[in-house]
Amino acid sequence: MNIHEYQAKALLAEYKIPVPAGFASMNADECLENAKKLGGNIWVVKAQIHAGGRGKAGGVKVATSLEEVEQYANSIHGMNLVSKQTGPEGRIVKRLLVEEGVDIGRELYAGMLIDRSRQQVALLASTEGGTEIEQVAAVAPEKILTTYADIVTGFDQQELAAVADKLGLSGQTKLQAIELFNTLLKLFIEKDASLVEINPLVVTNSGDIMALDAKLNFDDNALYRHPEISELNDPDEQDPDEIEAAEHDLSYIPLDGNIACMVNGAGLAMATMDIIKLYGSEPANFLDVGGGASVEKVTNAFRLMMKNPHIKAILVNIFGGIMRCDIIAEGLIAAIRDTHLGVPLVVRLEGTNAEQGKQLLAESGLSIIAANDMADAAKKAVIAAGGQA
Repeated sequence: MNIHEYQAKALLAEYKIPVPAGFASMNADECLENAKKLGGNIWVVKAQIHAGGRGKAGGVKVATSLEEVEQYANSIHGMNLVSKQTGPEGRIVKRLLVEEGVDIGRELYAGMLIDRSRQQVALLASTEGGTEIEQVAAVAPEKILTTYADIVTGFDQQELAAVADKLGLSGQTKLQAIELFNTLLKLFIEKDASLVEINPLVVTNSGDIMALDAKLNFDDNALYRHPEISELNDPDEQDPDEIEAAEHDLSYIPLDGNIACMVNGAGLAMATMDIIKLYGSEPANFLDVGGGASVEKVTNAFRLMMKNPHIKAILVNIFGGIMRCDIIAEGLIAAIRDTHLGVPLVVRLEGTNAEQGKQLLAESGLSIIAANDMADAAKKAVIAAGGQA
């Protein structure tokens, strides 16, 4: 789960990590009033969407008068902001953040994530703040410093001191940075985060550390422990189809291909997408109906796939363990009759009650392409979609 920058900064502030004073605003008028509350003579107006690259896309502006605050707020609010992370379709800006200006001396980077290969939390730090860390990794990977934390005992403090030294920090600034790294780890663990990123982490001209921007992601599977985090969810930033899928307890992610996939089990779903690519086409979605789907759930999954106007074929690949293939077949028949299927449908059923499922499909009178195994199913789906397997 992702949250907005202003929400991330509020969490950082709860953990006593310094952030600029600021207010979230739902419209341009509110943004102007909040700027007046902040006072001063420099303000930053920021688009609030769940994506990076906002500055380059025109979603972050520095204002030196209240008139400029109003001008920028009006231009940013409601704009379709397009960045590398939004994709070409962009995101409509519905929320703004206005902050006090900060006296920036240096810009650094600090990030925390889980290194699954080591099964540890990794701290990434760099002198190249304000730049996309992916770009730094591609062009100058030696400028990214990495150290690891033990989940129980935390960071080795000497290693953190060495990181601070390599960042060119000393004195009280160095101590502040070490404290910040330790605090970030505490937040990361206590809130079940999957990513904490501060970019830039600035050193002011007076030598203080401050989080000028912040991005926090959380483990969806741990949200039941954190109702306070769940409440931060912004439905406007989610794909409507993903919201609908969640309501039906389906795991669904839209993709850019033309072959829709309905599978039971995440591993089988990944393998199905891989084999579609192997035979020369692209999957239109990841869709896992789970291990105990009902006729209603299968029907809803099918309707969800059919909403995509770009699909040219559908591949249903089911291996019945807990899932019964006859239930899948009943759901498919109901969904096809309800949606008036207009694209080829390829079905592969194996496992529990597979023969009963195949018989139901054969006797339905519907136009369904039966497949014997995964390879056969993928080939037939690619050909049905107009490709050459």
